[in-house]
Amino acid sequence: MTVAADRKRGRVRVLHIVQNLNYGGMERLLFEMLRRSDRARFESHVLNLQYVGRFGEGLSDYATVGVAAPMGRLSLLRPASLARDIGVIGPDVVHTHSGVWFKASLAARMAGVPWLVHTEHGRAVPDPLVSRLLDGAAARRTNVAVAVSAPVAGLLREHVGMPASRIQLVPNGVDVDLFRPAPDDGALRAELGLARDVPIIGSIGRLEPVKGFDVMVDAYAALRNRWHTGPPPVLVVAGDGSQRAALEARAASHGITTAIKWLGWRDDLQTLYGAYTLFTMSSHSEGTSISLLEAMSTALCPVVTAVGGNAAVLGAELAHRLVPPQNAEALAGAWLSVLQDAGSRAHDGRAARARVSSAFTLDAMVRSYERIYLASSGGGA
Repeated sequence: MTVAADRKRGRVRVLHIVQNLNYGGMERLLFEMLRRSDRARFESHVLNLQYVGRFGEGLSDYATVGVAAPMGRLSLLRPASLARDIGVIGPDVVHTHSGVWFKASLAARMAGVPWLVHTEHGRAVPDPLVSRLLDGAAARRTNVAVAVSAPVAGLLREHVGMPASRIQLVPNGVDVDLFRPAPDDGALRAELGLARDVPIIGSIGRLEPVKGFDVMVDAYAALRNRWHTGPPPVLVVAGDGSQRAALEARAASHGITTAIKWLGWRDDLQTLYGAYTLFTMSSHSEGTSISLLEAMSTALCPVVTAVGGNAAVLGAELAHRLVPPQNAEALAGAWLSVLQDAGSRAHDGRAARARVSSAFTLDAMVRSYERIYLASSGGGA
């Protein structure tokens, strides 16, 4: 169908531009957004600047998925081939995501796209000067910048110079029917050779510096030194990244190599959440973590650092489960408190489920984005 014919039917053509659709919370979120988009009103496309990746599988049922033509060294100054790729699709809206804002917004303007949306899924704190300068230029080309948490919105205003009038807050959401409380099916414990009475401190995330897994390893070593009753807990981490070898070496230096289970990326997330005794994160910076929302939706008690959008996700009732960042002893103490009080842990798990169900659903998030897209043609705001 031609662009003109599709517009005549009233559909808005939306092109998402990302680095890739491989493992990660942002990538998983985009997959779910496209899966739930109203296809009677929106035609969806995805253009990857690197390669497709894991979350491209099955996505063709909901969107066209492609890879941009290779770009030369000067593409940051003039991304001509990317502009041509965008022009072939002919979108009404280009929606960029973290990591591609500057280049993709420039290419979209070169292609004559009338409406640019960008989602900032999270920013490093502090963020490098060059990132501020490039994103500041991209912001001037962008109609709407979406922040996934209030702290991220503040960074867009203060570090990037995006006017508050062009920032909208759209918290991430998850499928609360898919991620629901379920008993431990024993599969993960059988895989790892763990008895049913062994507590599991669980985490999911990219093994990159911003996620602070070095602090988590140190905290786990501190917890093992303080543990005196029953079988000691194990730390189980799903995810991968550039820091894996360094983290394994750090664990070895503490003498806890076999007590930490590095799973790599996994697709059986419900199995992991069902086996975890608690869910934890030691990030230095966060937007609104998809893994945290999923874990809380399954009624896991969270213990996470007080950074970015984490406090907003936990809310007032679970604020006592926040710990200061880069503080291994505080993190170890918070784990110990949760593991030694099953009643409090269960209560906070129920509160976590209620919190996500009321404030962070996937459908509410998708409808918010659709209103932003419709504003491109005067059909909403």
